[in-house]
Amino acid sequence: MTLQIGETAPDFVAETTEGPINFHDWVGDSWAVLFSHPRDFTPVCTTELGYLAKIKPEFDRRNVKVLGLSVDPVENHEKWAADIEETQGFAPNYPLIGDADFNVSKLYGMLPADTSGDPTQRTPADNQTVRNVFVVGPDKKIKLLLAYPMTTGRNFDEVLRVIDSLQMTAKHKVATPVNWQQGDDVIIAGSVSNDEAKETYPDGWEEPKPYIRIVPQPR
Repeated sequence: MTLQIGETAPDFVAETTEGPINFHDWVGDSWAVLFSHPRDFTPVCTTELGYLAKIKPEFDRRNVKVLGLSVDPVENHEKWAADIEETQGFAPNYPLIGDADFNVSKLYGMLPADTSGDPTQRTPADNQTVRNVFVVGPDKKIKLLLAYPMTTGRNFDEVLRVIDSLQMTAKHKVATPVNWQQGDDVIIAGSVSNDEAKETYPDGWEEPKPYIRIVPQPR
């Protein structure tokens, strides 16, 4: 199964370090980030979990819930949390799924459908495709999907940047250009005619080409 942007994120029930959840109900009217790990007690993932705990207030401020996943059982996650806090200064302050039956990993196309057996007997290399980030909107649609190799730590500041763009462009008919940051100029969406754009931007816009109409970021 290959998921694509715009598709409904598969719903599931799972055990987590904060109790059982039904994914769609858990997301509710919020946005959500689901990020996955090949195994507990792996070095790169340890740094990621700690950093995400550190910046979680930034996700909270944007009404974004955070949910981790590893194929290890929940009790292993709880032991790992102590190592994360010791080495990174922050313990996970968001739920972690214990995907010991591989159900969520299969639903999200991160492991083959025929994967089975004892998850604790698998190596990180066996699960190397379980290194994804999914951003899900309140409509339960997938807005962003990323897949990282095991040797490269994820950039969660970039995930926040994309969420800022997604949330703004969901409310306003604009798009964000390359390397956009909060406060930078934006581009009027191509679906908006010039007549429509004049109603929103009566002072006009910068137009290096007819298809590039630049305006200040909506407030």
